[in-house]
Amino acid sequence: MTKVEQASGLDRVGDRLQRGVLATLRPQWLKDLLHGVPLGHPLHPALVQVPVGSWISAAILDLMPGQQRAATTLTTVGTVSAVPAAVAGLNDWAALAPDQRRVGLTHAAANTVALACYAGSVAARLTGRHRLGKMLGMAGLSAASMGAYIGGHLAYKQGAQVSQSISDLHLVSPGWHALGELASLPQRQLLTREIDDVSVILYRHGDDVTVMLERCPHQSGPLGQGQVQEVDGHDCVVCPWHGSTFRLNGGEVVHGPSGNDGQVLPTRIRDGVLEARLP
Repeated sequence: MTKVEQASGLDRVGDRLQRGVLATLRPQWLKDLLHGVPLGHPLHPALVQVPVGSWISAAILDLMPGQQRAATTLTTVGTVSAVPAAVAGLNDWAALAPDQRRVGLTHAAANTVALACYAGSVAARLTGRHRLGKMLGMAGLSAASMGAYIGGHLAYKQGAQVSQSISDLHLVSPGWHALGELASLPQRQLLTREIDDVSVILYRHGDDVTVMLERCPHQSGPLGQGQVQEVDGHDCVVCPWHGSTFRLNGGEVVHGPSGNDGQVLPTRIRDGVLEARLP
């Protein structure tokens, strides 16, 4: 997998595919939906549960007598549901870093083989060739399992679509931490402070102050260098790297490519001093 990460020759294919995905999935609302913005959580991992569960269940039924109809139904459900899962995955993939896109390309290739095998399996089963359908189903499950392994590497080793900022919470000690006098904080301006060497942003609106981890959940972009924009009546910070947008009064993600909310810390004012602590 490390060799795949470093295989720059894959970029010739990956770059073309990325341009095609970005050109096809152009509307912002569509990209946000596929990133999982309305959920505050990436959509692709949730969608893949349907095809994977259906295909594994179909494989078990194929080993049992008298279950041809049920196995055909589950194989069909898995094959059809794999299409929206793949579209959501491509949308996430197009916003990744080059080394992540290389691994993601092999992940997509394995899953494409799996989908082709399962499409053939459905066709064979519906025409009464159940033996061929079972063989193609097992081949598809093998390819999907390889794709799942590569996807695990992409998520757990490379951190694709995993919140990049949440680990900073583990570096913050328990208890309340002073961040400055409330009277000294300017209105509606981003400020950067540190809690136990962890960078946070401060944003004051009236007497309410938001304290949020500065690292963007998507790719660790510096939110403290971002712009404040009003979106749907809410002040939001826009990541300067990839444009992920978060509400400053709650941390909710408004626009992707981040599928995760920004991490906001609880605050209080004590003797005129702003303090924050771990959630």
